[in-house]
Amino acid sequence: MARKFCVGGNWKMNGDKASITELCKTLCGATLDENVEIVLGCPFVYINFARDLLPCKFNVAGQNCYKVPKGAFTGEVSPAMLKDVGAGWVILGHSERRHVFGEPDELIAEKAAHALAEGLKVIACIGEKLEEREAGKTEAVVASQMAAYAKTIKDWTNVVVAYEPVWAIGTGKTATPQQAQEVHAYLRKWLAENISKEVSDSLRIQYGGSVTAANCKELAAQPDIDGFLVGGASLKPEFIDIINAKK
Repeated sequence: MARKFCVGGNWKMNGDKASITELCKTLCGATLDENVEIVLGCPFVYINFARDLLPCKFNVAGQNCYKVPKGAFTGEVSPAMLKDVGAGWVILGHSERRHVFGEPDELIAEKAAHALAEGLKVIACIGEKLEEREAGKTEAVVASQMAAYAKTIKDWTNVVVAYEPVWAIGTGKTATPQQAQEVHAYLRKWLAENISKEVSDSLRIQYGGSVTAANCKELAAQPDIDGFLVGGASLKPEFIDIINAKK
């Protein structure tokens, strides 16, 4: 089954109206691979602004959301709110949410299930820390994170998984194409054994972690890598080269 390449840009806590206007202008003026689904993770306060600047071929995502529709949860936003301001996607379980803000697997999985139920598409992030990789625990860590999602997600149609080794995010270190492919292949095997062969064949698995114009083509050539979730480089012109990595 052919899986459509999916490239996400996670702007994180960056940008203002001026820089987002410039970035959107650059993206709109670029020649982009029409066979790639593009998702832009925008800070909450600029989602509406970015959505108005971009044609519909660009999807806009929130970078997080909470697990219920509304209520006394100061500082949180719901999937319904994201949809109301023009987002169709949300990024959940990013390593910064896990390790800076202490979100556990179970909470992330509850958020994912609620976001899907509310009609958002989800980029569900997983990944191991450096000490976990060095201890040979990579597969156990990503399997545990996937198992948490699998407890709450019953339909994987609107899910993209992003494998992001935490030691490679924003560090300039990248998993080699072979290291990334090994984990992606393991995830596909895990999906076949724990969910279904159909989901294993169809679910897109992105790689994230210091993806650049220099390394994206070799990564994109791996059989089980179906796209990228890009941090810092998504704010630069080289993001266009990353989107076009399969060309």
